[in-house]
Amino acid sequence: MRCVQDQQMIEEIIKKSRFIGIISPCADERAAFLSLQSAQQAHPHASHIVYAYRIQTPDGIIARFHDAGEPSGTAGKPIYQHLEGKDLINVLLLVIRYFGGVKLGAGGLTRAYSNTASAVIEQATLNEHILKSQWLLTLDYQHLQECEYYLKKHAGSIVQQDFGAQVQLRIDLPSTEVSEFLGKIKLYSSTPC
Repeated sequence: MRCVQDQQMIEEIIKKSRFIGIISPCADERAAFLSLQSAQQAHPHASHIVYAYRIQTPDGIIARFHDAGEPSGTAGKPIYQHLEGKDLINVLLLVIRYFGGVKLGAGGLTRAYSNTASAVIEQATLNEHILKSQWLLTLDYQHLQECEYYLKKHAGSIVQQDFGAQVQLRIDLPSTEVSEFLGKIKLYSSTPC
């Protein structure tokens, strides 16, 4: 699986219609809806704002697409097929259309949306998706610096920290690094979140 590093945008004119393709990283469905709302506000006069997204969750992949008033199956599905075909996750792909007065027909619409999706994906920087897990760690203050060192060495990060009688850390860590990381540090307790 791969994900998009940062937002990319392309624009094409196809038979007088303007197609704007935007691909963005997207952590969850809420982020997808916020990005969609932002696009709708930025393009209030667009004829159609078609989208597709694939988001990895603990329960599997959530995938959605929407034709936004175009004939069924001519817009959202071709975009989604590119996301699925490239095995992209945690991504939102929008194609914004300004109608230019020339009807494209079902086949023309499908090609236009598909080609725009393909072009914006080609512009994007894609990275391998690394599955991460969150852990809650409890440790003594004297082991905090060692924990931070090994966390950095294993591509992890601290999400939250609480200082009391002992230090509690909520960390993100690549799933492949968990056992080696936990074997190196001295903990009072560790539990997956």
